[in-house]
Amino acid sequence: MASPEHWFSRVKVISAYSIKGGVGKTAAAVNLAYLCALEGARTLVWDLDPQAAATYYLGQKPGVKSGAKKLIFGDAELSDIVTETRYTNLDVIPADFRNRKLDVFLDRGTKNPHRRLDKLLAPLAADYDCVILDCPPGINLLSESVFYASDVLLVPIIPTTLSVRAFDLLTKYVREEQRKDRIRDISISAFFSMVDRRKQLHNSFVEVLPEERSGVLRCVIPSATEIERMGVNRAPIHAYAPSSRAANSYEELWHEVKRQAGNNWLGANLAAVAQ
Repeated sequence: MASPEHWFSRVKVISAYSIKGGVGKTAAAVNLAYLCALEGARTLVWDLDPQAAATYYLGQKPGVKSGAKKLIFGDAELSDIVTETRYTNLDVIPADFRNRKLDVFLDRGTKNPHRRLDKLLAPLAADYDCVILDCPPGINLLSESVFYASDVLLVPIIPTTLSVRAFDLLTKYVREEQRKDRIRDISISAFFSMVDRRKQLHNSFVEVLPEERSGVLRCVIPSATEIERMGVNRAPIHAYAPSSRAANSYEELWHEVKRQAGNNWLGANLAAVAQ
């Protein structure tokens, strides 16, 4: 299909991020990227996590083309290390264990290291409608760079007290950085992940938290075998279980992210693609 016209000067970025690990972040990044590409938007996943789980889920070999090495130790542009997946409109920048040195790379030779990721992404606006970043857990220079570069911060929450506490800490930190004018007006969208409806505590958080916290979506991603099988099948859920409860849940999440975006860049971009 013909490439849609761009009305925007910079590529639009959704970052799957959490302070905590093991909360379903990578599964969300890969499945939403697949759905975005399925709608016709030219989509890129940049796997920033040294564990390279998104790279693996998309059927790629970690470190293919030595992308991280070329970026960190050489003079490669992001476009030089992009790899096509087997899915239409969906590419990936693979990760490997060298990604643990991205902080050093971002801090090298620049006065504003937290803006460097945004500058790296800027040229991709000519080739992509949406970039989805799969981010490692923690708060460091890389995460600060992610916050600065992102339009939407997509945060999975397991419905437990500690996971909610981590989300509150993240929200407070991001808002403080905004007040310091270190990051732009980023949208924080949290969603429930790995939910077990047999547990009363999970049900309680799912019902109450969207009323108590702004930015918490109603969507619920279940704890499901289909999601665990992503590692076996090395594919997004819709590629092997499109009618499953988990696949439907990710569709709901994607639609809710777009609804929350309203008339801003995301809705407009995808509407333009659909035309």
